[in-house]
Amino acid sequence: MLSTYFVMSALLVLSTLIPFVNNPHWFFRGFDYGKVQFFVSQVVLFMAGCFLLDFTTPVWVMQGMLLSCIIYNGFILIKFTPFYKIYLPSTEARLSGYMSILSANVYQFNRDHHRFLELVKISNPDIVVTMESNGEWEKSLSALEADYPNHCKVALENTYGMHMYSRLKMHHCKVHYFVAEDIPSIEMELETADGYRFTVFVVHPPPPSPTEEETSKERDGELLSVAKKIRKDQKTTLVVGDFNNVAWARSSVLFRKTAKLVDPRVGRGLISTFDARSWILRFPIDQMYHSPNVFVQELKVLDDFGSDHLPLFCQFYIDEQNEVQHELIEHLEGDDMQEVNQMIAEGKAAQSENRGAERTDNGD
Repeated sequence: MLSTYFVMSALLVLSTLIPFVNNPHWFFRGFDYGKVQFFVSQVVLFMAGCFLLDFTTPVWVMQGMLLSCIIYNGFILIKFTPFYKIYLPSTEARLSGYMSILSANVYQFNRDHHRFLELVKISNPDIVVTMESNGEWEKSLSALEADYPNHCKVALENTYGMHMYSRLKMHHCKVHYFVAEDIPSIEMELETADGYRFTVFVVHPPPPSPTEEETSKERDGELLSVAKKIRKDQKTTLVVGDFNNVAWARSSVLFRKTAKLVDPRVGRGLISTFDARSWILRFPIDQMYHSPNVFVQELKVLDDFGSDHLPLFCQFYIDEQNEVQHELIEHLEGDDMQEVNQMIAEGKAAQSENRGAERTDNGD
């Protein structure tokens, strides 16, 4: 039992240390995802060591290392629990009234289109966003157009297509290709019922994994390109999509700081979305970020509809007069912007051998 304890402890300590390695290869970046699972395993093993082992010097040392990892991971994860403060406005003013958005990676090879359409009907969002939606999905999603007359469509057969539908007034929709000609991002400017304009970005960069991209370069470059544009435009903005990244990863932190956005999961929970088929190995990689004058009333996952991702639903309103959330904004420091620019350049230079695109764009 002692040898098993030492082997497992060493692996769990490494799981905390490996993400510190500044290497974009999927092996190193993959350890970012499992922080919750590693944290729980570290706590269980630490408690088992306290009650089941004799405390020799090597055990003391290993227990100390486990405890250090528990404290470090706990410090990061506690933000994503109800124990952390949620910032709510002190005024009843709601400039925009309540709006809602449904964001879902539909899984391109999912044929249960009707289940997703029924989910949209039941949840009745003002904005519907899909990722991995190809030409076949686009045909099914056309049923939404009667209720959602404003839309932007990017049908791709490489699992990176995306569609956006809105019943709010649309001023423009633009499709960006920041790092690769087959990885789109959608930018749509919408208007509330009382005339306030805001922007919604939809993103879905490729993940670093053994079966997809060897490194996180394209993912990080795409996300940080979006962040720099948001920083430059200085508009009220929401960013939604399958980030293929977790909030505590270095590139996510840089994204949030660069764009000057708020993570609504803070104080609400992890709200994990992938993999929908496993409650143990489920990670919060479908994200939403927003400007500090956007206030989230509700953020939750909805029911499974046959995809490998659970859909993310958010109800929000805009109050441009209230600045209570501005203190949540973290700012770039030192050489952070240089690191951001380097990651964008590396993302643009990366060459994928795992995708092929048949692109049709229709922003209308």
